Amino acid sequence: NNGYVTGPGDRYANWAPCSVTPVDPLKLKALSMGLSKELKILLIKVESAGKQTFNVSEVEEKSIPLSKISIKNTASELVRSCKGTKVFSVKPNIGIETPIPQEKLNPPTPSIYLESKRDAFSPVLLQFCTDPKNAVTVIRGLAGSLRLNLGLFSTKSLVEANAEHAVEVRTQIQQPADENWDPSGARQTWPCESSRSHTTIAKYAQYQASTFQESLQEEKESENEEEGEQCKSSDPTSATKIIKFGTNIDLSDPKRWKPQLQELLKLPAFMRVESSNNMLSHVGHTILGMNTVQLYMKVPGSRTPGHQENNNFCSVNINIGPGDCEWFAVHEHYWEAINKFCEKHGVDYLTGSWWPVLEDLYGTNIPVYRFIQRPGDLVWINAGTVHWVQAVGWCNNIAWNVGPLNSYQYQLALERFEWNEVKKVKSIVPMIHVSWNVARTIKISDHDTFKMIKHCLMQSIKHIQILREQLVAAGKKICYQSRVKDEPAYYCNECDVEVFNLLFVTSENSSKKSYVVHCEDCARAKSPSLAGVVILEQYRMEELMKTYDSFTLVSLFL
Repeated sequence: NNGYVTGPGDRYANWAPCSVTPVDPLKLKALSMGLSKELKILLIKVESAGKQTFNVSEVEEKSIPLSKISIKNTASELVRSCKGTKVFSVKPNIGIETPIPQEKLNPPTPSIYLESKRDAFSPVLLQFCTDPKNAVTVIRGLAGSLRLNLGLFSTKSLVEANAEHAVEVRTQIQQPADENWDPSGARQTWPCESSRSHTTIAKYAQYQASTFQESLQEEKESENEEEGEQCKSSDPTSATKIIKFGTNIDLSDPKRWKPQLQELLKLPAFMRVESSNNMLSHVGHTILGMNTVQLYMKVPGSRTPGHQENNNFCSVNINIGPGDCEWFAVHEHYWEAINKFCEKHGVDYLTGSWWPVLEDLYGTNIPVYRFIQRPGDLVWINAGTVHWVQAVGWCNNIAWNVGPLNSYQYQLALERFEWNEVKKVKSIVPMIHVSWNVARTIKISDHDTFKMIKHCLMQSIKHIQILREQLVAAGKKICYQSRVKDEPAYYCNECDVEVFNLLFVTSENSSKKSYVVHCEDCARAKSPSLAGVVILEQYRMEELMKTYDSFTLVSLFL
């Protein structure tokens, strides 16, 4: 992806429009509202001083087999040894053997109604949103409670601020949210297709306004000609409507978007783009759409296909309005089952574009949350939740990712990091780099989170030490070159795996002084003896060992 990250919700491939039955965009809302369920939750009755403010889910910790080395050992002992331990899991235990009753396959979505600013900043809200049992939480009326000026993100304000700013456009076929037809229009399928182009905010704003005016005109005409409309052709290809979705609009520049970004500082810390307890704030460089804000400009039917967020991170999405959006969400527990459906339908789960057929999910015992996001509502997507979204009306949305420092988020991020490596897909979040940065700067008080991070550091040191010894024994020179401020993490130019500390560098064009980083395997694939490869070391082993030994569990009672 040319070094740029896809934003929350972007999982498009090269799409081409397909034919479907005609759809009245003004009926999309009626079609979708009927099946939405929500579980209303109020925070106002929670005792602020009580000990039973929230029942945190209990997690069974799996025993870790004893070995010669564990995270209790010092870095010196670790470097001398090289034997590891297994990591436990903090995922909720969700049984799949027992069939779920039909009525529970469409469970109510937890919807928290805030009545004051104090509610938004309650620790109970953070606990609820990040609880592994809760795949998704809708926070109703957040903008009103915090007095967020969402008008700053309206189409009018965006045009006034930066009319010529770039917009990526996805050309799609408009269809009801719970349908996805194949090119022939004969049956529903999983592949979800579109094509990509580019425009500006000003031009998309013009398109957004013109489609709204056209719709009003069509509605007026249909009221006058109801009888004539019944006589029109029912050929599904005769009224196919093509729509354009404005996506991945970058709002990262603090100078261009100062009022907009400042307004978001009103959010509770755990929802903000940047905060000390957010792993993405410890990457040390920009990951567009993840630790920066992205904007989406929509007309009815605009689709964000099914996906999990990059490296399974949580995401925040606020509907600016004036129209609604419809969401579908499935707990992380079921992602492998959905992956199998993608394989069956010939679409890549990680990099392709797909829109689940609901009957397929229900038929295999997979419950789906389905709900409407109104203007001013914030949708919190928990770690690993599979989701897909369609605009019901004309609206704008803003979104970004967050990485709460808890064991569930960290485990899922590492699991996807490893799965991406198997599937040869780039991990947008450099998890080894982030783990070392967190160890240097954050005090961890949660036992499970600490153990997982420490284990990751342990594996990292072991890998580096073994590799160093092999290189030195082979007579290879290792050149120390310290990292500089804001220097990005490195990935192998061939296989996209994260390369931490020991970089295998080749000169692609000596005259232009362009250099390329490789992992050891890919460097040796080009030259088994590493001829013409410069080996750079970004951290001295003593520095990593000091960080490792200094990273200890902090007691809350000190």
